[in-house]
Amino acid sequence: MSLQWKIKPFDGLSVNELYDLLQLRSKIFVVEQNCVYLDLDGKDKVALHLFAEFEGKIVAHARLFKAGISFDNASIGRVVVDADYRDRKWGHDLMREAIAGIASKFNETKITIGAQLYLKKFYESHGFIQSSEMYLEDDIPHIEMIRE
Repeated sequence: MSLQWKIKPFDGLSVNELYDLLQLRSKIFVVEQNCVYLDLDGKDKVALHLFAEFEGKIVAHARLFKAGISFDNASIGRVVVDADYRDRKWGHDLMREAIAGIASKFNETKITIGAQLYLKKFYESHGFIQSSEMYLEDDIPHIEMIRE
């Protein structure tokens, strides 16, 4: 069985999809990374939600934004793959889908992200280049990266 990709606006998500997306983000960003922060930042309502289902379970998610919401350029955020499936390299599929989603939904090719520093090489493999010094966000080292 392969991944089933979906892109939906906030108000197009079912209650169960929204719950599962937020549960996945909390599982990884709060529990796994041991980081207490407010995930519900108000931007979910203006994002397009890209997610993948595998055997009926949401296993990957990212938020896609038009230019001017998170950065001057279009952006991708809350990039997450369920830890139980990371050995399948679905993070690369997620990024390819996210970049394609930005192009098809927003007609944009220039993308800025706020990346966790330890994932710099991962994002570089998708054409992103570091564009800032390291900064702390919720006590985790981050960098801005741009894909032209």
